[in-house]
Amino acid sequence: MSVQFGSCNLDGRPVDGADLERVRPALVPYGPDEEGFLCRDNLGILYRAFHTTRESRDETQPHVSPCGVVIVWDGRLDNRDELIRHADGRLSAGSTDLAIVAAAYQRWGTDAFARLIGDWALSVWDPRARSLILATDFVGARHLYYSVDKNQLKWSTILEPLLQFGDRPFVLCEEYIAGWFSSFPAAHLTPYAGIRSVPPSSFVMVRREGHVVKRYWDFDSGKTTRYGTDSEYGEHFRAAFTEAVRRRLRSDRAILAELSGGMDSSAIVCMADTILARGEAETPRLDTISYYDDSEPNWDERPYFTIVEARRGRTGCHICIPSLECCNLQFANDRFAATPGSPRHNAVTNEFAACLISRGSRVVLSGIGGDEVTGGVPTPLPELADLLVRGRMRKLARQLKAWALYARRPWFHLLVEVCRGFLPPTLVGIRRQMRPAAWLRPSFTERYLAALTGYESRLKVFGALPSFQENLRSLRGLQRQLACSVLDSEPLYETRYPFLDRSLLEFLYSIPADQLVRPGQRRSLMRRALIGIVPDELLNRRRKALASRAPMASIAADWARFEPMGQHMISASLGIVDAGVFSAVLRNICRGRQAPVVTVMRTLEIEFWLCHLREQQFLHPGPATGTVQLQFPQAEALKGKLLGVC
Repeated sequence: MSVQFGSCNLDGRPVDGADLERVRPALVPYGPDEEGFLCRDNLGILYRAFHTTRESRDETQPHVSPCGVVIVWDGRLDNRDELIRHADGRLSAGSTDLAIVAAAYQRWGTDAFARLIGDWALSVWDPRARSLILATDFVGARHLYYSVDKNQLKWSTILEPLLQFGDRPFVLCEEYIAGWFSSFPAAHLTPYAGIRSVPPSSFVMVRREGHVVKRYWDFDSGKTTRYGTDSEYGEHFRAAFTEAVRRRLRSDRAILAELSGGMDSSAIVCMADTILARGEAETPRLDTISYYDDSEPNWDERPYFTIVEARRGRTGCHICIPSLECCNLQFANDRFAATPGSPRHNAVTNEFAACLISRGSRVVLSGIGGDEVTGGVPTPLPELADLLVRGRMRKLARQLKAWALYARRPWFHLLVEVCRGFLPPTLVGIRRQMRPAAWLRPSFTERYLAALTGYESRLKVFGALPSFQENLRSLRGLQRQLACSVLDSEPLYETRYPFLDRSLLEFLYSIPADQLVRPGQRRSLMRRALIGIVPDELLNRRRKALASRAPMASIAADWARFEPMGQHMISASLGIVDAGVFSAVLRNICRGRQAPVVTVMRTLEIEFWLCHLREQQFLHPGPATGTVQLQFPQAEALKGKLLGVC
């Protein structure tokens, strides 16, 4: 997970190298291995390396081709062999990812981006077209932020340099804040109007005449995979999942894998062990890290992750999460928190850092996405909607009956729910789980209803099957979640997501919906395919419960800290939250009453973040225009605290 910062004067003016020198202290913690520097004419680039693969140590960045094209690459290329075969003998198995990417761009231009499989972000200055191109992978696992102001473009892997060395104050983005209250903001947004993020599966091309955002790749709704038996689907899934995990075991150091008591992380660890036993992985070792809270009755993970450890014959790192840590939302005062999702360092994160450092790991495997892509939510609606639009009424009737018996609901109610998915929300209303919080101001809710309801849209009768549309909807939610993740330099590590492998998702999105979920068989395909690899106790476990009690208990236990909030909420002064209503919700929590846990915690996260910005004296109220007019002071005043230095 290397980092870069760049500045390009689109009118041809030379870049001042002193600007790059000022940025260096902000980038050094994220790239401790080596530095690349280029300051030539109207282009300036600073690169800091964080090596996680053997080949990356041989890279020299920025890369300048014989024709003057400048490329900065941060990523892991998974289909190296395929791209090497297209290089007409100019590349070999020992070539770096950067060399392969440069050859691909030379041959195909921006069409090369669709061929790059892996987690990556890159910038390309092409002097032939006088254009600067920024691109990220299909799921947005790597970030690139950019700001275009008149004839100048600045971009960076992290937000701080763009805020620190901007030539104007920045205004907070209301839509971003609205998205934080629901299922995360749109992936192209940042908390600051004027700074955007390169969207997943897209590239931004900037010229003096302007800039455009283009998608370079998307899933093919016409691609279908059909087999005659369940076992054939299982074999294909097992092969695709094996490859997804193997690709992410490419590291010259030990890898640390998150191991909860759920099926996703357990499947990753067990499959990785299988691959390592065959000698097919580059990493020398896989260690695990597990979290638990014995005081949380709904979060009984320890009995399950210890089953996996027993099969491995190795005990991993165990970290207890005290209940009070659930609401430890304050940011450190000695470092700037650029987003509400910025790292909060506490006893738990310190233990994680110690575990990572003691094992010498730079890569962490995460099970994020498994629930969404393998049928973790046992709903029949996508399958039933497919049957409805295809006119397969007999099978629709059979499946309605089967699911109605399993769910103990009238089949007619299920059919009505299927039909509702094709109708606009203005006609049928917003799904209960996506309704905006009652404590948000009506004017704010009205302005940003789309963001507050997770950018919901109705299913289309024609075109892609409803199950395919639902798959893309779930993926967009995951992309928004990853877009809100923030790099942490204490400790510094790279996160990889096997369940978000592009090849694996292409397979899962091309098979019949009833392969994933069946009446009484949540994750049907995954369970069948991983028999003998994942312990039966995990495969047969009922859906893992969420730790919903601990956040509410911690609010009640620390009520003295939350009680004054109703009178002094910054988000209330900005016209976002009705402090009285929210304060009443918190009091009800103290009385043991139910509340929407996720939205309550998101509201607290936003409020503590705004408090942090105010305490750091980074924000000053602007004119009242119906939007959040909080502005940052000029760049030089921010320098010390943005960098976390005196």
